[in-house]
Amino acid sequence: MNKELIIDSNVSEVNIALLEDKSLVELHKEQNNNNFTVGDVFLGKVHKIMPGLNAAFVDVGYKKDAFLHYLDLGPQVRSMNNYTRLLQQGRGDKISFEKFKPEPDIEKSGKITKVLNPGQEILVQIAKEPISTKGPRISTEISFPGRFLVLLPFSNKISISQKIRSKEERGRLKRLIMSIKPANYGVIVRTVAENKKVAELDTDLRNLVEKWKKISAKLPHLKAPQKVLRELDRTSAILRDLLNESFNNIYINDPVLYDEIKTYIGQIAPDKQDIVKLYKGKQPVFEHFNVEKQIRNSFGKTVTIKSGVYLIIEHTEALHVIDVNSGHRVNKDNSQEQNALATNIEAATEIARQLRLRDMGGIIVIDFIDMHDARNRKKLFEHMREQMVRDRAKHTVLPPTKFGLIQITRQRVRTETSVEVMEQCPVCNGTGKIKSSVTVIDDIENNLEYLLHDQNESKLTLAVHPFIYAYLTKGLFSKQWKWYWEYKKWIKIKMMKHYHLLEYHFFDKNKDEIKH
Repeated sequence: MNKELIIDSNVSEVNIALLEDKSLVELHKEQNNNNFTVGDVFLGKVHKIMPGLNAAFVDVGYKKDAFLHYLDLGPQVRSMNNYTRLLQQGRGDKISFEKFKPEPDIEKSGKITKVLNPGQEILVQIAKEPISTKGPRISTEISFPGRFLVLLPFSNKISISQKIRSKEERGRLKRLIMSIKPANYGVIVRTVAENKKVAELDTDLRNLVEKWKKISAKLPHLKAPQKVLRELDRTSAILRDLLNESFNNIYINDPVLYDEIKTYIGQIAPDKQDIVKLYKGKQPVFEHFNVEKQIRNSFGKTVTIKSGVYLIIEHTEALHVIDVNSGHRVNKDNSQEQNALATNIEAATEIARQLRLRDMGGIIVIDFIDMHDARNRKKLFEHMREQMVRDRAKHTVLPPTKFGLIQITRQRVRTETSVEVMEQCPVCNGTGKIKSSVTVIDDIENNLEYLLHDQNESKLTLAVHPFIYAYLTKGLFSKQWKWYWEYKKWIKIKMMKHYHLLEYHFFDKNKDEIKH
């Protein structure tokens, strides 16, 4: 598969488009002033404990307190709190992290009041960005994702990605990590680490350990609430997680960002440095690579697929509903059941793309076209799961119900990507209602009287829509003749086909528009 990353950088934000075989599958918008990105580490202060929710509200500097549930504390939260306190007291230099004695893990079903106290300063990580009226969701289980590994301070466990199937490879990786891992660190081995050499994994591990050491060095000098460590920007994070042999090109329109990304790729994958290219074309970069057109066709309530099949996507506070419609896609040689299956399969492919593209999260309910054959429903379910494999967000696809509905739950950690493709109607101003034609004629006559009597215009031309033109000019006793007898001046009326129904403009003898 051919993958390309198109990056459009401007003053306020960076727009990142991921193309797979020239088809837009992901669109990310990163605000340059976003201070609460998933992965950012903060020194926060416990503001309020809520025993009824078994949760706490923590001040991390956002306008709304961050939410911390007991289940997000992590088993080693006491160890982390003790180590943080030692560092803040200036005693961190007397004990190395590798020799620090961890506390026992907290109970899985314990009470938050036994772990945290109001006013306590704690180290937290953003798990979910602020969405709508809610503050960020946080966790005390700090983790640092790298190219091949994820590092977890205060844990000693080694976990291997379930997607690595080979028992021999899983065993090799586990032994390898055990030989290079320092004490008091846990490691999750990512899928991309499969068949990688020890040197590559060791370099990645050292870089991640260095991140934790930077945090430890900063803590004695910080006072909550304050950011301790910033996660990689969205562009670098995408490259870190996705970069592989199938990546062909990365186009960037900003020279500064181009240098930064080229340097970053030189660190994580030196053999891929040549795929980074600075775009210097006259056209906007998204237009040049057909991204802008795909955005316009892919967002909005109605999404049309090439064959005529279309989707209706509705958003509510609690869930998303997608309705599949066959449109004019009918094969006369197939039965109704076969047509329904073909339509549903095609729609499922597009729905999987839409979920990634819009970053839709929560509960998604899809109303496919009814199919009576259980085998066809199973085919649809399997195809939907296959299409969702490339989705990096955690998700679950449930089998079709007896009503033909497929339900998907998908993790949401950021605000859903939304692009306005509908413009406000210049005629009705978004109300759906327009003035009556009689009212428009009254407006024209009022302006006419003002221009002729008060402005003393000697010669006027009125430009109007063809319907209004016909109303004003046709007949023996037309409005145009009435004005002539009333004002003793002939008002020239011009028909403009491109005007909307109620649009009109006056022009003087020099053909300049009169602003009124």
